[in-house]
Amino acid sequence: MTFVDWVVLVLALSAVVAYGMWKSRHVGTSEDFLAGKRDLPWWTIGLSIMATQASAITFLSTPGQGFADGMEFAQFYFGMPIAMLFLVTFVLPVYYRLRVTTAYEYLERRFDLRMRTLTAILFLVQRGVAAAISIYAPSIILCAVFGWSLAMTNALMAGFVVLYTTSGGSSAVSRTQELQMSIMLGGLVLAFFLALNSLPPGVGLTEAWALADAVGKTRVVDWSFDLRDRYNVWSGVLGATFLFLSYFGTDQSQVGRYLSGKSLQESRFGLLFNGFVKIPMQLLVLAVGVMVYVFFQFNPAPLYFNEANRAAIRQTPYEAAFQRLEAQNDSITRLKQAFLSQKAASFDQENAQQIELIRAQLQRWDAEQKALHQQAQMLIKKARPDVDPKDKDFVFIYFILQHVPAGLTGLMLAMIFCASWSTTASELSALTATSVSDIYRRSLVTNRDDTHYFRVSRWFTIGWGLFIIAFATYADLFENLIQAVNMIGSVFYGTILGIFFTAFFLKKVKGRAVFWAAVITQAIISFLFFGVDRDAYLWYNPLGCGLVMGISWLWQTFLEAKAHSNTA
Repeated sequence: MTFVDWVVLVLALSAVVAYGMWKSRHVGTSEDFLAGKRDLPWWTIGLSIMATQASAITFLSTPGQGFADGMEFAQFYFGMPIAMLFLVTFVLPVYYRLRVTTAYEYLERRFDLRMRTLTAILFLVQRGVAAAISIYAPSIILCAVFGWSLAMTNALMAGFVVLYTTSGGSSAVSRTQELQMSIMLGGLVLAFFLALNSLPPGVGLTEAWALADAVGKTRVVDWSFDLRDRYNVWSGVLGATFLFLSYFGTDQSQVGRYLSGKSLQESRFGLLFNGFVKIPMQLLVLAVGVMVYVFFQFNPAPLYFNEANRAAIRQTPYEAAFQRLEAQNDSITRLKQAFLSQKAASFDQENAQQIELIRAQLQRWDAEQKALHQQAQMLIKKARPDVDPKDKDFVFIYFILQHVPAGLTGLMLAMIFCASWSTTASELSALTATSVSDIYRRSLVTNRDDTHYFRVSRWFTIGWGLFIIAFATYADLFENLIQAVNMIGSVFYGTILGIFFTAFFLKKVKGRAVFWAAVITQAIISFLFFGVDRDAYLWYNPLGCGLVMGISWLWQTFLEAKAHSNTA
């Protein structure tokens, strides 16, 4: 990075911290700190909700997903509009009528304190882990680029988030997310056009997209039904809908965002805005990855994108074999570039037979390079058994650092850090609100003045920040980061959603029945995920929800029948 890049990065991030602290300077009570002043307009709510979900993982991992697998990951979000419509119709009015601080406060009113505490603990476990991954994502960038230690990088990243979140709580989070989301969307559009404008003369958007289509990168919808296929239209519309219902309807990191709205109508508009804008935004993120793929068809690309792992194989017995793989990959790249220099500019104008021949040749080369890449990953794993050999999450950052002009590189990195901060700040705020409102204030230390709870809320924010730093230091990559967060959520979200659905729709079920139904369901889902099949994780959301509702209804029926027989 150049001096100009550093200036841009520091100025952008300093502006975010200063803006959040200034906009929340009047926060002085525990209610304002935990729930905000409940004065946000719908556009701030919508941007805040989007920024909370659009973490650095989105801007690191999703372009890598588009680069490697194309646009099909967008199907994961097909259920979001359905979920948003359901929430604004059935769930949001209940929260507003009761004027709750957290979603779990409602469960005590509907069932009992035990249910409120259990659900809050389930949330704290899964959201605490997810928050650590949100910090880990940008930290691995700094570690790879600057050679810093992971622990120090995590501390630096989380420290700034804790600073402005501790100063202003929920209000600071929502206000900074307006600015952060603007930087993120601007950076995405800029990245897309930088990749497009770097293509050879005569290769515009039409030709680039046709080239990506030739190797299957542009297909969005997959109609095949397969429980083990993570991304098809069925898992997106059915499985992911339940994930989004739980995430946006019961996860305090999101509930806290729209409970800060100044009216029920403003919060509804904010949720609907998110529901219908998220899919186009996700398509844009994936399209950036696809355009980076096209860019590397005309420009030299490494066989392996994780430079730190690549360096680790040097001076090992596997170095010579790795170099041979790189030489083969470079040879295919040169052949492909020579071929495309003749064909790409007129690709969309060729006759059908010629197009099929071109498509077949490109697919053969693509398959050969994928095979070489898999062999490279195997060598990395043999040389360094302690590291994850997958490098999908490093594709976009490699493009930024190697091919984006000076100054704009700093802006691109600011986009990624803003994404990390926006999500982590929401998660810190939610973890604090749940810890204080649902556990500390309700069950541990009651009947103290507001000054005490205001001070304790700030200490809880710092404490969760320290937990996130510690956990992130020992985090590791899944297949890629975006899948890691969704997997972790799916272990818990089905159970949590089942508890809330039982509360909303099964009026005869009482606290005892739903409590044991939730415990049994969580044990079943955990066994299926960790012991049977992780790939089917999206389906664990509707399964968990259905199990809680079904078991609780049967349990309540049994209890009532037993009580009736005892009185007969």
